[in-house]
Amino acid sequence: MEPVVDDRPRRIVVRRGGSDLVFRGLARAAGTAVLLIMLLVGLFLAVQAWPAVELAGWRFLTVQDWDPAGNAFGVAGVLTGTILIAVVAITISVPLATGTALYIAEYAPRGLRPLLVNLVDLMAAVPSVVYGIWGFFLLQPHLLVVGDQGEGLPRWLTTYFGWLPFFRVEGYDPRDPLASPTALTSSTFIAGIVVAMMVAPIIASVMREVFAQAPVGEREGAYALGATRWGMIRAVVLPFGRGGMIGGTMLGLGRALGETIAVFLIVSMVFTVQPRVLQNGAGSISALIALRYGDSTALGIAALMAAGLVLFLLTLVVNFAASVIISRSRSGASSEA
Repeated sequence: MEPVVDDRPRRIVVRRGGSDLVFRGLARAAGTAVLLIMLLVGLFLAVQAWPAVELAGWRFLTVQDWDPAGNAFGVAGVLTGTILIAVVAITISVPLATGTALYIAEYAPRGLRPLLVNLVDLMAAVPSVVYGIWGFFLLQPHLLVVGDQGEGLPRWLTTYFGWLPFFRVEGYDPRDPLASPTALTSSTFIAGIVVAMMVAPIIASVMREVFAQAPVGEREGAYALGATRWGMIRAVVLPFGRGGMIGGTMLGLGRALGETIAVFLIVSMVFTVQPRVLQNGAGSISALIALRYGDSTALGIAALMAAGLVLFLLTLVVNFAASVIISRSRSGASSEA
């Protein structure tokens, strides 16, 4: 009788060195510390916001007013403004950042690339108050009035696209040459442009790093098959960097949702839902906290903490959705070359 051969796979034992064990311990401790800090931040906001949440209940998410003294307060208007400003910012910044990253990684002369990389990184490090001052004193006046006709971009948009609800401005006739441009000031659109200029360098830096790591072999293979440079980018670089593009976009979206000073300097604060992005008046949760924190009562502080908790949870949802998308679209997982 032949002996029975055990064909089960052997268990592979990995013997890690001391440095690997130390690194794994430090990485695990750092990850645990980050999760613990986030949990403590959320717990702190929840505890501080509980008096306001207990008083307002679910109405806190639907009320379009901010009067804690009269027990009428909610974040429906400023939450909508926060999302709209972030959407405008991402709509403008993502194409700009993608083009910048592709030019630096693929088209810029080799000697010019370090300078461009440093410039983009320096723009990402500029304080938000500088962008806010720039937007208020320089961008907004020049954006509203261009040339002798006074045909600025917001007026042009509401003139030719006013049939869309988002671009319509109530009580303003864009074809009237005597119409005052103040109806177009301090709007969601202008605040979104300022925030877009802030988040574009961050998104571009992430995309550039990912684009530069596209495999050389696949690049050369695309060229060998007769692809042009744009064909190689479309078939190799963009599919390889898909995960990084999503990650950079979500990173910029997270900052756009929480931007405070630049939005506070630009917008004319309103607490009602303002879906028209070109019309005067806008709001965001972070700008609300900056505006009302100094003169609030105890209940007002609790209400502001509740608003901060809503923004915190919104940011968590966005980041979680980004992680899910990135996990299903890893950079380099597939390409068409």
